[in-house]
Amino acid sequence: MDIALKKTAVFTRILLGAAALLAFCTTALAGGSWWDDAWTTRKKITMDTTAAGGGISEPIGGATVLLRLYDATFTFAAAKEDLGDLRFVAEDDKTVLPHHVEKLDALMGEALVWVRLPDVKPGAKNSFWMYFGSGDPKAVKNEDSRACYDADTVLVFHFTESGAVAVDATKNANTTETPTTRAEGAIGSGVNFNGKNAVNIVASPALVWSAGAPLTISAWVKPGAPQPNATILSRSEGGRSLAIGVNAGVPYVEVNGQRGAGTQALTAGQWAHFALVCEAGKTTLYVNGELAAAVGAGLPALNSKLILGGIEGGTGFTGDLDELQIHKIARAPGFIQLAAFSQNGDKVAKTVTFGEAEQPKNWLSWLKSGTFGVIISNLTFDGWAVIVILALMAVLSWYVMATKVGYLNSLTKGNEIFMKHWRAVSSDLTVLDDDNEETTRTLGGRVAVAEGKKLRQSSVYRIYHIGAEEIRHRLAVDRGYRADQSVVSTDDTARTAVATKREPRTQRGLAGRSIQAIRASLDGGLVRETQKINKLIVILTICISGGPFLGLLGTVVGVMITFAAVAAAGEVNVNAIAPGIAAALLATVAGLAVAIPSLFGYNYILSRVKDAKDDMHIFIDEFVTKMAEFYKERNDTSAGAGGH
Repeated sequence: MDIALKKTAVFTRILLGAAALLAFCTTALAGGSWWDDAWTTRKKITMDTTAAGGGISEPIGGATVLLRLYDATFTFAAAKEDLGDLRFVAEDDKTVLPHHVEKLDALMGEALVWVRLPDVKPGAKNSFWMYFGSGDPKAVKNEDSRACYDADTVLVFHFTESGAVAVDATKNANTTETPTTRAEGAIGSGVNFNGKNAVNIVASPALVWSAGAPLTISAWVKPGAPQPNATILSRSEGGRSLAIGVNAGVPYVEVNGQRGAGTQALTAGQWAHFALVCEAGKTTLYVNGELAAAVGAGLPALNSKLILGGIEGGTGFTGDLDELQIHKIARAPGFIQLAAFSQNGDKVAKTVTFGEAEQPKNWLSWLKSGTFGVIISNLTFDGWAVIVILALMAVLSWYVMATKVGYLNSLTKGNEIFMKHWRAVSSDLTVLDDDNEETTRTLGGRVAVAEGKKLRQSSVYRIYHIGAEEIRHRLAVDRGYRADQSVVSTDDTARTAVATKREPRTQRGLAGRSIQAIRASLDGGLVRETQKINKLIVILTICISGGPFLGLLGTVVGVMITFAAVAAAGEVNVNAIAPGIAAALLATVAGLAVAIPSLFGYNYILSRVKDAKDDMHIFIDEFVTKMAEFYKERNDTSAGAGGH
């Protein structure tokens, strides 16, 4: 029972050690946190508002930023075709950020994505993560344009529609009365104006403006040839009006007939970012993030339709317009600059930067990614069952090899210590039949306490003990036999003297039959020691022969299931067959992974076992020979006298 408990404790320690090693490796390999192990790739995206980036020092706040994904910044082949596995996570690698895709062209490798950032700080590097490349079937589209804009954003037109009314990306569902004329936009697609057409935005509760209320309107504008008083956006009602336009290429803002104009004309055919801000009785126009014009009048009360590209009774605008946004608050200058610098223009590359693609560095996610991810995701139930069984066999085989090698090492060291002292004892075997058993156990006091612990692991030493006990027992029986023979020819007094008198050591001897009996006991000890050494080695032979066959069984069943599934689906192509066969072959690989180490370990252990058995055979032969010489029968020199 004690031996079984010790073995159980050893096995438990091995399992705990393996678990600790696995945990250590996982921690050591983990390169920081990872939002979800089902995703295989991520990139760090930075909105750089420092002087080296956008150079924005004014407050910004929360903002919905544009990301342009190209082959240089995004690996389309690693993501799902519809970008259903695209996710954006805050810098804490926990908070998922809302996003929506404005444009996707997987064939050309281009996508435009809007992401909501809860807070963008000026003069800092604001980072977040972009995850993609998930094989998880649950990784479906989760984009939501309405969640990308706060409650103060009342209208967003991306103008992605072709020959249809504009669709509002916010929850307010604003729309236009007539279809828009599509054109190449500053971001994706935009709307074109030829000086005669206009787009009317339907009045809605969200677009009700109160007198003096805060307001922000922004859009990308590309003017054509210079025109006099070309109106880009206007709204009027009951003598009250608000308009944004260009006069001979110079931008202006007009409130209730009061105009404020810039000093620098725009370049025809180039996009410029317009932003109008009404606040505290003042209306300001920003162009490309810089102050362009101002009017000392606040927002008038208006609840009519908004007109894009013209004004009733005025000059129509010739050019293009894109990304119209209306906010019911006065956005901070930093917010306007971020939009101008990050969406288009020369500062985009400095303001929005993409880091290198990263893969998870922990072993579990590595298995899920790439080729292993394909194999594991296509592994059938029977394949998993076979692999689990083979994994248990592998653990058991490693346990047997580890414990057996440890046992043989301690046995070999013990044998070496014993044989070193035995060479001194073999010339004089008086220690074998000494009345003090401690003398026999320590080989005449030659074995130190420290060596005693190692000596107890020696198989040869245990056989030596068997021989010593047998000699002591046989000599005791022989002395009693000789005493009985003397009693026959003497009186009672002489009988007592002979029976109680110890025979001199030099006269002790063993009969031939006693030596044979001792030899039989030694051979029995040899068999028991051999059985102990060979214990559990049969498990290695099972792993060597059974592992490959079990793996082959898993492969055959997996291939059968794959072909049956292909036949049921009615499709025959490489993409349908290859993953299943690759997964099925994993069972054979697992079987070989169990058998090959077991084969090497078995051959090594077998050679060590042979050496241990040879040591015991040699010792038994030497012990019996020395014993026969030292314990010669007393009457060997006088034939026929006092024979037994």
